[in-house]
Amino acid sequence: MVKITDVARRAGVSPSTVSYALSGKRPISDATRRRVQDAVRELGYRPHAGARPPAGRRSKVLALAVPLRSGVHVPVVTRFAVSVATAARAHDHDVLLLTQGEGEEGIRRVADAGLADAVVVMDVQLQDPRLPLLRSLSLPSVLIGVPAEPDGLTCVDLDFRAAGELCVDHLAGLGHRVVALVGSPPEVYVRRTAFARRLVQGFTSAADRHRIASTVHPCGTGRDAARAVAERLLREQPALTGVVVHNEPLLDPLIDAFERLGLRVPGDLSLTAVCPAPVAASARVPVTSVAVPSAELGTRAVHLLVQKLSGTPVPQRTLLPPRLTERASTAARAAA
Repeated sequence: MVKITDVARRAGVSPSTVSYALSGKRPISDATRRRVQDAVRELGYRPHAGARPPAGRRSKVLALAVPLRSGVHVPVVTRFAVSVATAARAHDHDVLLLTQGEGEEGIRRVADAGLADAVVVMDVQLQDPRLPLLRSLSLPSVLIGVPAEPDGLTCVDLDFRAAGELCVDHLAGLGHRVVALVGSPPEVYVRRTAFARRLVQGFTSAADRHRIASTVHPCGTGRDAARAVAERLLREQPALTGVVVHNEPLLDPLIDAFERLGLRVPGDLSLTAVCPAPVAASARVPVTSVAVPSAELGTRAVHLLVQKLSGTPVPQRTLLPPRLTERASTAARAAA
C-alpha cells in the first residue's frame, strides 16, 4: 500500500506538506501543490477521508480526462486542453491533466484524493466504461462528447451527425452523385468513439436521402495512407466526384495523392472536411469545411461545471449546430 511518506519522497517535500496540500488546511504554493498532485497520481495514493479538503472548501482545480490513445490526434487534443485551461483560469481554477489510458481509475483517484472540484471528460465512447463511475461520484462532471445513453450526465459537443449531413448536402447541391467519407483511423471506430460514429451516421443518412452512392473508409495518417486510400477510392468508385474528410492530417496529403492520380481539386473532385477552421483555411487548396469549435466547446464545458458547482441547474445535452464555410475546394460537378 502506498503511504503518505512515499508521496512525500516522490514530490520532494515533507509528509506534513503532502497532508496540507491534500487537505487545504494550510496555504501551499501552486508549484508544490502540483508536485504533490503529480506524485499522488503517479503512485496511485488514496488518502484517508481526513486528507481531503474539508467540506465546503474547494481545491480550485478542474481535472481534464483525455486519454492519449492510439488514433487520437494530439494537436486537436491540445486545442481542447488550452481552451479548457483558459476558461478555467477565467474562473480562478487550474487544470489537472489526466492523460493515461487507464479510464475510470484516474478519475477515481482524483475523486478519492479531493484533487479537483470537478472533471471534464473527453474522447467519449458510445458505451464508455467511465460512465457508471461518473454517475456514482459526487464529483461534478461534464463530457465533451455524447454517449449512447447520456441520462444522468451533462454533455456538450458539436452536432457531428448534423455536420456529416451538412457536408453531403453541400456536395449534393453542387450536383455530385458519388461521394466518399475518408474517416478517422480504424481504431477510433473500433472503440466506438462517439463523435466519429455519429459523423458516419449523418454522412450515410444524407447520402441515402439524396439517393447518391456513398462509401466510408477509415484511414490512418500520413502520405502513404493518403495515397493508398485515394487509389482504393478511384478503383472502387471510378465515378467519384465528392469526398468528405474527417481526418485533418490527411488534407494536404489527399489533395496531393488525387492530383498524382490525375484529379484536380476542385475541377475534377470536390473535397470538404470536418476539422478546425484554421487547418482547412491553410490547406494547399483552402478546403470547404465544417469547423470543429474546440475553443467554444472547452469554454462551454467549463461554464457548465462552474454552474454545477454553484448549484445552478444545467441542460443534460448541449449540441452546437454545425456551420459550413465554402472555400476553394468545392465546385459544381463537371459535365460528363
